[in-house]
Parts: sequence; C-alpha cells; structure tokens
Amino acid sequence: MASAAEQLAANINFSAIGKSEELMKRIWFTLGALVVYRLGTYIPLPGIDPAAFEASFTGKQQGVLELFNMFAGGAVQRMAIFALNIMPYISASIIIQLLSSVLPSLEAIKKEGESGRKLLNQYTRYLTVFLAIFQAYGIAIGLEGQTGVVSDPGWFFRISTVLTLMGGTMFLMWLGEQITSRGIGNGSSLIIFAGIVAAFPAAIVSTLELGRQGAISTALILAVIIMSVFVIAFIVFMERAQRRLLITYPKRQVGNRVYEGQTSFLPLKLNTAGVIPPIFASSLLLLPTTIASFSQAQGGTGFLATITTYLGHGRPLYMVVYVALIVFFAFFYTAIVFNPTETADNLKKHGGFLPGIRPGERTAQFIDSVLMKITVLGAGYLAIICLLPELLISYAALPFYFGGTSLLIVVSVTMDTVAQVHGHLQAQQYEGLVKKAKLRGRKR
Repeated sequence: MASAAEQLAANINFSAIGKSEELMKRIWFTLGALVVYRLGTYIPLPGIDPAAFEASFTGKQQGVLELFNMFAGGAVQRMAIFALNIMPYISASIIIQLLSSVLPSLEAIKKEGESGRKLLNQYTRYLTVFLAIFQAYGIAIGLEGQTGVVSDPGWFFRISTVLTLMGGTMFLMWLGEQITSRGIGNGSSLIIFAGIVAAFPAAIVSTLELGRQGAISTALILAVIIMSVFVIAFIVFMERAQRRLLITYPKRQVGNRVYEGQTSFLPLKLNTAGVIPPIFASSLLLLPTTIASFSQAQGGTGFLATITTYLGHGRPLYMVVYVALIVFFAFFYTAIVFNPTETADNLKKHGGFLPGIRPGERTAQFIDSVLMKITVLGAGYLAIICLLPELLISYAALPFYFGGTSLLIVVSVTMDTVAQVHGHLQAQQYEGLVKKAKLRGRKR
C-alpha cells in the first residue's frame, strides 16, 4: 500500500502548482533571476572587439574554453561580463569541502553546526574572490596577446577587465544564493543549467543543417535522437538508484512509557559524486590542448604539438585517459563527501545499528565496503554516459552540447528542481489536511 507521501505526490499536477501562491512566487523569482543572468551573457567587456575575439575563439574550440563556454551559455565566446560565470565559486566550494575533510581546524569548524557552516561559506566567498581575480587577470593577458582584439592594451585594460569579470562572478554568486533562498532549486546549479539549455536550440539547428547539407545522414540524426532519449532515461534511473541499509532502533523507555523499536533505512546513492568527476576529468584533459592552441608551437614539432596530436578531442588516448580520470574522481570525491566512520558514530549515539553488524568500527567497515561496491557501478555509469556521446561527437562531428556531461547536468538539475517543487506542494497539502482536521475538531 502506498504511503501518504506517495499518495500526495501522485495527486500533484499543474493545477496544484497554480493554486500555490508561495510556490508560484518562487518560480517567477527564479525565472526572473535567470533572465537577468542571460542578459548579462550578451554584454561584452569594455575595451575589446567582440567580433574579432569571436573569430579568434572559433579557431580554438577544441579546448577547455569550449567546456567553460558551454557552462557559461556562450558568454566566453562573446567575452561578456559573465565570462567567468559561477565556476570560480563552484571551484572554491569544492576546495573548501576537500580541505574541511583534510585539515583538522576546518573539520572542527564544520562540526559546529549552523555557525560553522556560515563561517565556511564566508571562507568560500573569500576564495572565490581570489580565484576570480587570478582567472580574470589571466584572461586579460591572453586577450592582449591576440591581434586586433584589445583596442588599448595596458594596465588600465587589465584592471578594468579584472574588476568587471570579478564583479560579474560575485554578482552571479549572490544571484545563485538568492535563487536558493527565495526561489526554487539550487541557484548555482540552475545558472549552469540555464547556460547549457540556452545553447540547445542552436546545437539542434546546427545538426539539422549538417543533415540538410549532406554532411551527416538522416539515419544518424534519428539514431542520435533515439540515443539521447535512452541516455536521459538511463540517467534518471541511475540517479535515483540507491542501496538502502536497514537500520534498527531498539525499544526505549522514557519515564513510565515504553516506545517500541523502529526501523529505518540509510540510503546510499549509486552516484554519490554527482557531476563532479566528468567536469574535473574534462577540464584536466582539455587544458593541455587549450595551452597548445594559444601557443606558437601549435602545428609545430614541439612538445605541445605532440600533446595536441595524441590527446586531442576524440583521440583513442584521450578516451582512455578520460575514462580513467572519471573513475578516479568518482572514488576520490565519494571518499571526501561521505565519511563512513562519522555515519557509524552517529548511528551509535542514537542507538541505531545494522542487523548482524556490531556498532562502531565494524559498522563503519561494512558501510565503507558497500559504498565501494556501489561506487564501482556509479563510476562505470558515469564513464558510459560520458564516453558514448564523445564517440558520436568524434565520429559524426556533432555539436559539443550533445556531450554526456551536459546531459548529465541538465537531467540532474531538472530532477532536483522537480523534487523541490514536489516538496513544496506536499507541505502545502499537509498544511491543508491539518487545517481541515482542526476545523472538524472545533465543530465537534
């Protein structure tokens, strides 16, 4: 028999969303914030020739710039004020998260609860400013090195570029926090989601145009559409997959009352690392190609030219290293974000235990063993999702937006946002049931 929450979720529809005033306000606020973000991706940096830079960028698309351009919704190609997007903030969040698991001082702050979380968020903002300044200065130097892009090179251009790009990143960081608190969904994820989705129509038109010109066959286009549907369904299934560990709480006595023992589940996601492994792997692999494309050694006989030849996008060595990096980061990031020892200690403090497993160290070892096994499946799933589209991109020269990383981000963010919408609607329906029960009680 379905639970009350499942019954409420089954009754959720668009009419229920329209009747929820608070939810509609949150949705409209989120849409308005995303429109502001999209407008900012079309405002160019002062002091550059956007047409000249776009022409220069077109010849350097097989590198990390294309990945960042995908996340930024085309802002890098137009060199807009939001060219850095929210990536410095995400990088800073990951770095602080990693350090809080390694450094004892940050780990102690993390355990302080809400006050510790606020302090770590403040450290993340400071690190975001530093990373944004560093990346913006590198962009300014790179722009000055390209012929005809910067109208008046010099320190004034560098300072204005750094301030503009850093200000754009900090504004997006603030906008993402506002979406999270006053809108619906995770603000940072939705900003990246909006950038990727905004480029989908152009990618689809480009693919259809290639089919019209005869560059790719109609059968291949249909195969890509069918494959995309199956890939999306596979992502939804795997992202919802969990390994549930049964937890038992014994009987307990509070005063003169004896409470019966209860059971619950400890859910372990199949893909605990999320989209971090493909993003890290893509960034590391595409970085050498980007450096080679900006250097004079490109096409020559130097070391960078050799890297471009063997680690180029779609090359066999690229595919092998790409899969290896995805697997490595899947295990590495899972070990960082989930601590079996801490989980086992929390269960022991609250009197919970796994049937047949001694509380404490044995429980931690068992959870770690189960987590390692399901991470093998999760890493394999990420490798398949990211490798199959890469093969199609390499074989048929399809747009980069059909890559596995972009589909993974879009589907994951969509599922998370829909889950939050369901949560708001369920809370509203529960409140309605409580009010009806109170009214009936008064009438009696």
